[in-house]
Amino acid sequence: MKKRLVISTGAGMSAESGISTFRDAGGLWENYPVMDVASADGFRRNPELVHHFYNERRKQLVAVQPNAGHKAIVDLEKYFDVYVITQNVDDLHERAGSKNVMHLHGELMKVRALDDESKVYQLKPESLETTPETVIDGHKVRPHIVFFQEAVPMFEPATALVSTADIFVIIGTTLSVYPAAALLQYVKPGTPIYYIDPKPAAVPPFVHVIPYGASEGMKKLTQMLLAQEKAEQ
Repeated sequence: MKKRLVISTGAGMSAESGISTFRDAGGLWENYPVMDVASADGFRRNPELVHHFYNERRKQLVAVQPNAGHKAIVDLEKYFDVYVITQNVDDLHERAGSKNVMHLHGELMKVRALDDESKVYQLKPESLETTPETVIDGHKVRPHIVFFQEAVPMFEPATALVSTADIFVIIGTTLSVYPAAALLQYVKPGTPIYYIDPKPAAVPPFVHVIPYGASEGMKKLTQMLLAQEKAEQ
């Protein structure tokens, strides 16, 4: 039976594909104050601005491709039972071919009904733009994004998944965004943990730090994991 490899990815996973991260610009994201475009209060104040902002993010997303780091995760499915928990709202893991992806903070290419959050709609490539007046199946919609000031409904399923990991990997995150950063606390004692980031945050000594970007770090991680698997056979 394959070991279960659970991988938690953050903004650094997609940065090499050209997806900008809001934390690199002092509270600005593409020159917008983050709380204006990514908070529940911001959406209430100016839904038109928020729709416009995410329309621009979708245009950016369709113009980029998965990077070697995304593809390396897919390659590991040959050897491990791989699950990805991502803080990213892009679909690059899916486009690379990952089969099991859980989005903690929502999905950019989807919207949901304002009056019924269980009604989620995939946007078509030819109609990626929405406004406060957009209606789908009789419902006005909003970005399918977990805004600041909102609960993270997928956090509990994510903790349950992390607790089943035989190997846990963290890629491209400052470990400062909660509750996602707390996933580390749900790993079973004794489980090998790897952390890939070019500017790694402080972590407990039992975490194996690989101080590289996503693509180079995944290359090194793959070599380590496959060497270990071979040694155990």
